[in-house]
Amino acid sequence: MPGRIEDYALIGDLQTAALVGRDGSVDWLCLPRFDSPSCFAALLGGDEQGHWRIAPVGAVECTSRAYRGDSLVLETLWETPTGTVKVIDFMPQRDRTPDLMRIVEGVSGTVEMRGELRLRFDYGRVVPWVRRTDHHRVAVAGPDSVWLRGHPSIRAYGKDFATVSEFTVSAGDRVPIVMSWLPSHHSTPPRQDAERSLLETLLAWQEWASVCQYQGRYRDAVVRSLVILKALTFDPTGGIVAAVTAALPEQIGGERNWDYRFCWLRDSTMTLSALLRSGYVEEASAWREWLLRAIAGDPADLQTMYGVAGERRLTEIVADWLPGYEGSVPVRFGNAAVDQLQLDVYGEVIDTLHLALTAGIPMERHVWGLIRALMTFLDAHWGDPDEGLWEVRGGRRHFVHSKVMCWVAFDRAVKMAEATGLPAPVEHWRTVRDTIHADVCAKGYDPALGSFTQYYGGKELDAATLFVVKTGFLPPDDPRVIGTVEAVRDQLDHGGFVRRYSTGAVEDSAIDGLAGEEGAFLACSFWLADALVAIGRREEGRELFERVAAISNDLGLISEEWDPVAARQLGNTPQAFTHVALVNTAFTLDEEH
Repeated sequence: MPGRIEDYALIGDLQTAALVGRDGSVDWLCLPRFDSPSCFAALLGGDEQGHWRIAPVGAVECTSRAYRGDSLVLETLWETPTGTVKVIDFMPQRDRTPDLMRIVEGVSGTVEMRGELRLRFDYGRVVPWVRRTDHHRVAVAGPDSVWLRGHPSIRAYGKDFATVSEFTVSAGDRVPIVMSWLPSHHSTPPRQDAERSLLETLLAWQEWASVCQYQGRYRDAVVRSLVILKALTFDPTGGIVAAVTAALPEQIGGERNWDYRFCWLRDSTMTLSALLRSGYVEEASAWREWLLRAIAGDPADLQTMYGVAGERRLTEIVADWLPGYEGSVPVRFGNAAVDQLQLDVYGEVIDTLHLALTAGIPMERHVWGLIRALMTFLDAHWGDPDEGLWEVRGGRRHFVHSKVMCWVAFDRAVKMAEATGLPAPVEHWRTVRDTIHADVCAKGYDPALGSFTQYYGGKELDAATLFVVKTGFLPPDDPRVIGTVEAVRDQLDHGGFVRRYSTGAVEDSAIDGLAGEEGAFLACSFWLADALVAIGRREEGRELFERVAAISNDLGLISEEWDPVAARQLGNTPQAFTHVALVNTAFTLDEEH
């Protein structure tokens, strides 16, 4: 069985990433990209779905583990009756091939070590043919090949369709093992010096982390979140995936199991804000450029998400051969929400470009042409129902958050036109902006509840309505804002955290089209903290922020959701949306007031 979601550490090379458990097993890795089929998928079943474990013989779980400094180099310590060893796991930033390197270091005494490499390509479905050549193991199946190179002292042999390795480590020994992926039609991958790669990887992360301008009381959590955000970045294009995993459940045993290895447009404004506030202008510019390439084309074809290189076809399939994480099925790869109409993404895109402009990133004329095309489309369609922020599968509605973000689009477009002097129908945009504002206030606010609701005419609450203050739609001292903040805090509370919206009732299932419930949505909890600060309740916001930040695992990783009853993380991990929200809320709490 896989470990708890919070039991996993992240290592990566800025093009893909692996999850390493406390038992020393790599249970998830997709090669060569984040969204490629996996070669290790034990996370979604068990060892038979593919994993690579290195640990002392007979040991079950490590003694301790930590990242070295502000890097993504994982050091796992094992104390045994005969001695102590340290396993150093990392993926060097890529030159030619993706490499997963593991160095076993003897700390004291003598320890018998055992490794088990069970490769299963295509999401645990394909068993490769393994051969030995020049003291290496080569596994081949279809388009994939993996090369395993180890120290001469390692005894390796095949057993039960896995490669087993046995070796002894004494104090002062360092035994490197390198796994490299290569297209199967290519020749031998270049031999890598693991020790040199380790030093280069540590230096690269140290230099990157030193740029961070945040110096507040939450620096450790902020820097770790930024490192994770960098690790979720597909370096060749600048795209940032929502998470490195797929099909980790929002409810154990439930059906809310989605693939998050893609780039969501709605993450864009908050991501850009976190990067710019922290001093990472280069990454912010790369994210903006990815965004512009991805959305180029007919504004009517704007998608909520794209592949890491801007791919549009993200066909959803059900992997019925996988048992699922703790039996949570169906296991889905790809994401059908790509075909939904989600009007809020137009607001996110325009808001992102406005934020970039205010940060000093120039507005090119061709970008302005794209903005005008987007606004023309939105002008004709802002009044349409859509599937909304939460990508519901129960039919389209007039979601309040979507309308607020349409208002944001026209508001920011007006401001950009005024700031740049570029040609635009500014007066018309102002008129539409005011029309949307009046529409939302008339149809999206319920005086009896004293709060904005999830959709026009509904009684349900939604944490996304906090954007009425987050975006400047209404001032923080407006009674409707205060009422909404208090309603979300009180009625969407889930053990001191915040749900996205109500789930479980028949009428709620009709809204999102799904059965069952889910955990507290951690980004929403940070949004509530922001809103509390905005309405003058700073200490209450700080208390909520610290409560949410405290549920990160021992390495600072946080997933999408939290189950306060079982006290465990839920959903895909580590979640960019959550870590971005953490960074932005930390900055908010440290601002002068």
